[in-house]
Amino acid sequence: MGAVDSFNALPAERLEAELLACCAAPAWGTAVAAGRPFADRAGILAAADAASRELSWPEVLQGLAAHPRIGERAAGDSKEAAWSRAEQSTAAQSADDTAKAELIAANREYEERFGHVFLIFASGRSQSEILAAARERLGNDDAAERSIVTDELRRIARLRLERVLDAL
Repeated sequence: MGAVDSFNALPAERLEAELLACCAAPAWGTAVAAGRPFADRAGILAAADAASRELSWPEVLQGLAAHPRIGERAAGDSKEAAWSRAEQSTAAQSADDTAKAELIAANREYEERFGHVFLIFASGRSQSEILAAARERLGNDDAAERSIVTDELRRIARLRLERVLDAL
């Protein structure tokens, strides 16, 4: 049985858990699950992308609630926490004291400005790239930043869904 067939055959409870680990916004998982059965991997990923783009801002905030601050190590032994630790680049987690302080300050300023955690697709990015993006995004208005955050959440959810499929 291939990954797509396995995904289509997952019991609802397990599928829900897998999808919530990808994106903590229940509406996203519900929308993806509603597309079953899928003909191929591309169809699953397209449904995930579409579901991300359809999230309301309160639903995006639900998704954000599961993400630690960039540079902070996610706690716990859940699949989501392990993925988060892997996604945040080693540079973001092991920066020198000055760089860590700058990232903490940027996180704090961002949260004060926008009222939620700074979210970025961190896989493969250096600490300096992440810090530069945080500083740049502080200049965005609320609408522009919400659009960016929604897309960053989409990219993270898609990467995690690909990991689920690869493991089936």
